[in-house]
Order: sequence, then C-alpha cells, then structure tokens
Amino acid sequence: MEWYVYGKGSSPIRRASGRRRSRFKRPILRALIILVAAGLLWCAYALWNINRAATTEPLKKADVGIILGMSMWGDQPSPGLRERLDYGLKLYKEGKFPLIIVSGGLDRPEYKFTEGQGMRNYLVQQGVPENAVLMENEATSTYENLLFSQEIMKSKNLSSAIIITHSYHGRRAQEIAGQLGYVQPELGLTESKVLSMARHKSREVLAYTKWKLQQLFL
Repeated sequence: MEWYVYGKGSSPIRRASGRRRSRFKRPILRALIILVAAGLLWCAYALWNINRAATTEPLKKADVGIILGMSMWGDQPSPGLRERLDYGLKLYKEGKFPLIIVSGGLDRPEYKFTEGQGMRNYLVQQGVPENAVLMENEATSTYENLLFSQEIMKSKNLSSAIIITHSYHGRRAQEIAGQLGYVQPELGLTESKVLSMARHKSREVLAYTKWKLQQLFL
C-alpha cells in the first residue's frame, strides 16, 4: 500500500476552501468599487451644483433681506460673517429691501451674544436704524435659519425675501427655502476673500449631501 503525503499548499480541502473564499470576496470587492465610484460621481455632481449658485438677475426689490448667520468671534462677527453683513448692508443701502432679518443662535455658552444679536449690533453700528433689523436668536442650522425667519416674516405680513449668504452656501439655502414654501426666494450672494474655499466647499458637499438625504427619507 502506498501512502501519499500532501504538502501544506496542496491539500484538496484547502484548495477548495480558498476557491470558495475567492468567489465570496469578488462580489464584495465589486460592490465596494461601485460604491466608491458612485460616491465620487455624487461628490462631483454636488460640487458642480454648488458652484452654479449665483445672485438672482435681475435682483428685484423685496420686503426683507435675510442674512444667514455664521460664527461669532467672541462679541464680534467673524470675518466671514462680516462679509455677509457688509453685502447685506450694501443691498439695503441700494434700496433692495427696507427690513433686515438677522438669524443665528448662540455659538458657545460663554459667548455674550448670539449670532443674531452680534449681527444686529454690527448693522446698527453701521447706521441701520434699530427698528429696521429683526432678530432671530435660536437657529442652529441653515434649515432653522430659514424656518424661523419665515415665522418672523409671517408675523410681520412680509411675503418676499432676498436670502443673503456666501456663494458656496447659496444652492442649499435656495433649495431649503423652496422646500419651506418661500415665494420665489431671491439670492444675494457674495464671494469670500477670507474663507478657505477648499475647506468650506468640502464641508458644503457633505452638508448638501445630508440635505438631499433628508429630502429623500423625511
């Protein structure tokens, strides 16, 4: 009788087991490749859509301008927020709207002012009458900025609005306003000279993706 000793790599059982693992791994690998490719395509589309946002042309006169909040630096608006405020102030002086809504809640518990309060203080210091600035002090997101500002508009019988923010933020703001039922909301968009666009547009792609998922599932 002859005895055959199989080496470690030559066992039929091991070879069959290896083939089964290989067949199992291939669909997973294909699925991962498809998933990564789909993610990259979506990011490219989202960035393209974000970059398409532009100031409404022609920009018509509205009942109110809504300046969306951004971070405070202590008691003062951050440089990025000042860009939004300065652009809103420019449109106000041009007579595009007689009233301004400033929207944003408290960034940090130790801060003295909410974004809304800091924005109002800045505009008043620039010569805007106090009774021309309406404050919203609770919002913690773009959705809440526009939702709570809409409630102020309804309480004051205001129907039309120009939404003021940075260009990279305009597409999502416009879509949210449309979802909330704003009547033909206009956009007043400013480019930033102080913000890192690589950082903020990357974050905006994620925020835009989250917004679209909320639309899809909620």
